[in-house]
Amino acid sequence: MAYEKELEIAMLAVQRAALLTKSVYTSHTKGTLSKSDSSPVTIGDFGAQGLIIASIKHAFPSDEVVGEEDADDLRSDAQLRDLVWDLVQTAKLDDASEEEKIGGPISSVEKMLDAIDSGRSQGGPSGRIWALDPIDGTKGFLRGGQYAVCLALLVDGVPTVGVLGCPNLPISDDVVIDSSTGAHADSGEGKGVLFAAVKGEGATSRPLTSGALAEGKKISMKPLEDLTQATVCEGVEAGHSSHGDNAAIATKLGVTKPSVRLDSQAKYGSIARGAGDLYLRLPVSKAYQEKIWDHAAGVVIVQEAGGEVADAWGKPLDFSIGRTLKENKGVVAAPKSIFPKVIEVVKEVLDAKEW
Repeated sequence: MAYEKELEIAMLAVQRAALLTKSVYTSHTKGTLSKSDSSPVTIGDFGAQGLIIASIKHAFPSDEVVGEEDADDLRSDAQLRDLVWDLVQTAKLDDASEEEKIGGPISSVEKMLDAIDSGRSQGGPSGRIWALDPIDGTKGFLRGGQYAVCLALLVDGVPTVGVLGCPNLPISDDVVIDSSTGAHADSGEGKGVLFAAVKGEGATSRPLTSGALAEGKKISMKPLEDLTQATVCEGVEAGHSSHGDNAAIATKLGVTKPSVRLDSQAKYGSIARGAGDLYLRLPVSKAYQEKIWDHAAGVVIVQEAGGEVADAWGKPLDFSIGRTLKENKGVVAAPKSIFPKVIEVVKEVLDAKEW
């Protein structure tokens, strides 16, 4: 299988990082800071990024990483740094041979900080570049909703390997998402799923574990013959996606069910396995640029599950031009069979607003 080692390392790295994020999720102390763009970051974000980049650099030392976070705040705040270091030290897979594949424990605080700071790649059109979001959906993470640990390998600007760890989603691929999925979530019994895909090889889901990888099974998008019965996924935060435009599009498509709002790339995983059908992320401003780490893993998983992903005007997402999708506006994902119809309606709604 192509990219077999990359897929295995990515899944193990995400699985180990999810052990850390779950411990922070259930804690009362999340060490929350506000970044320059007012978005929140937690000790879980820092710790998960350090663990995952250390795993990648152990296995593929010459690969670059585009990560969402950096260690500047930790270097200037000893108390915060020590909180993160404590978390990183305790996050270990309980299978020693699997732990060793991703480099084993990080050996020092300085190596942890260096790992976090190794996510400063600017991206680009050539070579092997990993796109990492250690906790996608941080607001959901803080609110008690869905979040995802997201990792993708871009090869010459194309998402080629994608892994999503979703600790609060049901393990079962048969559970259809609804309004309860995005609220009051937890990682209890029957929860925690690892989605993965390699370009040209299909997509899988498997339970998240604390050790060796569980057996995966193929997933695919649900055949959708009646659009009126579609489950539409959208983000919770109105600042990321226009809920009004989403509603107008759903109405024009004849969708009768209310949209399901979920944080993070859990939406991509959900539609890829047929727990939902469409994902709409309509632009809220001409200035906003989507980040590559918010979409790369989910895109390859949905594509390999039989779906299509493009921007709101049907243009392919271009991951080759840096840390953002600056040549695209909005994101639409749907089964191939209905994708042209969905894009047609999206364009009608947005053109009416003179976008």
